[in-house]
Amino acid sequence: MSQCIEIAVFEVAKSNLERLLEVSEILFAEINAEQKNILAHQISTKIDLSEGTANKNAEGQADGIEQEGSAENTPELTEVCWHLTWANAQAVQASKSRWPTYPSSAEIERLVGKKLYYGHFAAVAEK
Repeated sequence: MSQCIEIAVFEVAKSNLERLLEVSEILFAEINAEQKNILAHQISTKIDLSEGTANKNAEGQADGIEQEGSAENTPELTEVCWHLTWANAQAVQASKSRWPTYPSSAEIERLVGKKLYYGHFAAVAEK
């Protein structure tokens, strides 16, 4: 069975960022407690390349999707991305059904603001 990649992007108050990172690591350990379902993970925060380094469009705005009121335009908010490598799609399903039972899941839900993106992917080409 092939591995599955999960990408989840959240809007987070900068004041909650450090705790979110800590609780995320705890959650991943809880998910892997009985069986190694998450094989690897990376937690990233969005970087702002709009100052002088990004391409500008005809209106002088940086290329890309920018929504008014998004974390990029609000200094007290940031975006966090989970990039998880799961053993397979069945591991994702099992974890999803057990989400409410993980002790740290409720705190994760409280720490994140908007869920901006959530999706799972399987490889179609590899090198």
